[in-house]
Amino acid sequence: MKVVSLLNRKGGVGKSTIACQLARGIQLDGRDVLIVDTDAQGTASDWAESGDKDTPLVVKIDRATLEDDIPKAGQQYDVVIIDGAAKAERMNVSAVKASDLVLIPIQPSAVDIWPVKETVEIIKTRQEVTGRPQGAFVISRAITGTNLASSIGDVLDGLELSLLDARTHQRVAYAEAMGKGVGVMDLNGRDKATSEIEAMTNEVLDILEQTPAVA
Repeated sequence: MKVVSLLNRKGGVGKSTIACQLARGIQLDGRDVLIVDTDAQGTASDWAESGDKDTPLVVKIDRATLEDDIPKAGQQYDVVIIDGAAKAERMNVSAVKASDLVLIPIQPSAVDIWPVKETVEIIKTRQEVTGRPQGAFVISRAITGTNLASSIGDVLDGLELSLLDARTHQRVAYAEAMGKGVGVMDLNGRDKATSEIEAMTNEVLDILEQTPAVA
């Protein structure tokens, strides 16, 4: 079992969308996937309940004991995706402890970068103790035709975490898929969004294959 967290103390940066779409992408790649919804808004839970596809199971955990709960709840799964809660430091610390990989979704603007420093520090503190988890930024909701997404890399370099090559753009397809409880790859005519999630799926799986599982 490998565990991936989507964390950012700032709300509205696309954590739940990426968590659900990535989970569906990994599932369609042939893996058994569980989503752990830790967000009080319950977006991932609503997504799973609103669709008619065989999407990943979502379980709700509202205690900061993920490092203990996930090995039990997720033992029959290949990958567990944690949809992190905003402004919940104890829960995020617990998620970091449970994870092999922490993805920090950010929108390409300065006001979205500033709050991630706290999450980066949690990851680095844990790495000093255990050597894990890996951490990486993922650009969310980039606007096509702007260069903000490319120039943001210079700012992120100072935070000493890698940046995924894969990213999502501001597309209607994501809102449509979340509303219907499916993945963008389940929708017809959504090739650009599908390509983005497929690229992210492949990149995340490559990282996980090189990472020992949480003991």
